[in-house]
Amino acid sequence: MNGSRIAALGHYQPARVLTNEDLAGLVDTSDEWITSRVGIRTRHIAGPDEPVDELAAHAAAKALAAAGLTPADIDLVLVATSTAVDRSPNMAARVAARLGIPSPAAMDVNVVCAGFTHALATADHTVRAGAATRALVIGADKMSDVTDWTDRTTCVLVGDGAGAAVVEASEEPGIGPVLWGSVPEMGHAVRIEGTPSRFAQEGQSVYRWATTQLPSIARQACERSGLAPADLAAVVLHQANLRIIEPLAQKIGAVDAVVAKDVSESGNTSAASIPLAFSKLVERGEITTGDPVLLFGFGGNLSYAGQVVRCP
Repeated sequence: MNGSRIAALGHYQPARVLTNEDLAGLVDTSDEWITSRVGIRTRHIAGPDEPVDELAAHAAAKALAAAGLTPADIDLVLVATSTAVDRSPNMAARVAARLGIPSPAAMDVNVVCAGFTHALATADHTVRAGAATRALVIGADKMSDVTDWTDRTTCVLVGDGAGAAVVEASEEPGIGPVLWGSVPEMGHAVRIEGTPSRFAQEGQSVYRWATTQLPSIARQACERSGLAPADLAAVVLHQANLRIIEPLAQKIGAVDAVVAKDVSESGNTSAASIPLAFSKLVERGEITTGDPVLLFGFGGNLSYAGQVVRCP
């Protein structure tokens, strides 16, 4: 085998929906204020009895079913998350236990909002190297656990959810070379820290960095796959803010591509945002098997990672 591919996707969101009107009852805000600044209208919020690994396991089970596989077919579990409450067992081991995966390598990947694309690249490398046969790659975050619900600058942004992909070996590469990196000296711009842990960010710094620096980096990710941005069928960026997504997609030059805008209904779900949005595009039939799709994560640590994949 010369490469790996995404065989199937799955996603999961908690049942509770929090609207902008609901938030207006908690903090000094309004639907107009939120939608005009970040483009978010609703978000899903998990309950106290819905931990991160449960969200992740639901999404992973759907991806397995879509691939026609059983838990015994998986030998690597990677979970991208930054909201794990406990250090050990890690989220990947907890998900493996929930699903009944017999003896997988199980690792967490904490690159915050760019976590899923980092984990996907890691799975691609591992499968191509022959160290794993099939991998579950999951992005899952419960941002509501690390949110100050009295801070209107952050509580309006976040949501909870999970998305998953099954990655397996293939004769033709279905996952392109990753382009990844970071700006460590600006890592303070997005934080989840303290006791208790709380999410905070310097919104204007992140906005300027994302809209000015990332377009050229995303274009380089396309070039590594041998494609021009105009060849893309879809662009799935980290769902941080509609006011970042729209200009960034435009500056990349993906003129005819479907642009994922799940942030409007899901909010910023951190590591879950890309697989969640990607899975929904496939489920709705907006893209079809074999279509080239740019996945591009960015955010916490001011890290980024992107690759072109073929739609399952």
